[in-house]
Amino acid sequence: MSSVKTRKAALLQALGLEVRRMSAQGVLLSGAVAERVGVSSTDLECLDFIVMAGADALTPSQLATATGLTTGAITGLVDRLEKAGFVRREADPTDRRKVRVVACEERVRQMGIYYERLAQRTEAVWAQFNEEQLRTVLEFARRSSEVSMEEVAYIRTLPVLKAIDTARKLKPKD
Repeated sequence: MSSVKTRKAALLQALGLEVRRMSAQGVLLSGAVAERVGVSSTDLECLDFIVMAGADALTPSQLATATGLTTGAITGLVDRLEKAGFVRREADPTDRRKVRVVACEERVRQMGIYYERLAQRTEAVWAQFNEEQLRTVLEFARRSSEVSMEEVAYIRTLPVLKAIDTARKLKPKD
């Protein structure tokens, strides 16, 4: 293999590990914040989808599609977020039969304490890159998100991996 291919392979391997590390850290961060605000990390991530939708708001069906969760799971999730004061249900102004899920801005703003420092530190990192580099990172993030969303849908079609009863396996055979 040429030295260019070897360097690229090593770079791709390092990138793969850092993306995995970043993903794991994102999950742990979400869990830490969720614990502090009294919701599950899945509820918190879905709240972020709702917040990102802004004035457009999301219907429960759209939230289910965006997350890959079932509509039944979304109903319970929205119930919990509503009870915690983070969202409210409101009639869709264009179709009164539909319900939209809207973030309660003041309550969401209260979570800023958990994200302000991270936002400042992240902005400081981003400031070190020029516009072309930032466009490349943005394109990478967009494409990676698309792939991840497609993979979530695919994984949900695969069979469930059955648990192994390790207690039974560890017993000596008679």
